[in-house]
Amino acid sequence: MHEKSLSKYVAFFRGINVGGKSKVKMADLNQLFHDCGFRDVTTYIQSGNVIFKSDEDKSLLPDVISHAFEKRFAFPSHVILRSGEEISAIMSALPFSKEDIEQAEAKTPEVEHVYVFMANDCIDPAAAETLCSAYDGEDKLSVGKRELYLLCYHSIRDSKLATSLSKLDVSLTSRNQKTMLKICELLGADS
Repeated sequence: MHEKSLSKYVAFFRGINVGGKSKVKMADLNQLFHDCGFRDVTTYIQSGNVIFKSDEDKSLLPDVISHAFEKRFAFPSHVILRSGEEISAIMSALPFSKEDIEQAEAKTPEVEHVYVFMANDCIDPAAAETLCSAYDGEDKLSVGKRELYLLCYHSIRDSKLATSLSKLDVSLTSRNQKTMLKICELLGADS
């Protein structure tokens, strides 16, 4: 009998442990993934990043995880899923030049500047372009198929461009470049 091969994934949870609301301990989230039958489960920081392996059909995983999460924690959280290969491709596709990032870092060195917003569905490039054309600040946005890349010259909390992304008709969650690079490192360590 042929055994299915395990694939690596990262589940990014939206809106947990933000501002003291929707609290979930990472040990409990880790246990949830084990209880769902996933293997080699690792969580990274409190924002809800879970690296795991599964032999299940990738298209089914977001719903399986979302339903198990809501049943266990009694509130919903949207799950954005990417394979290990997709994470590498996302980071390889960062559209900002080293000079652009250095300029932003020089303005406000105490904050993160590069963010990746991810969705499970495709992002409408025309809608994103409309948001960008209505924005007159220095932050920069680049649109991928299911990702948006944002370069903030100040804190993301003060970015009008970041705030306007909620107008897009797609559920997004974001992680900063530092978090994404650490997830890449953890994925590599798991090989």
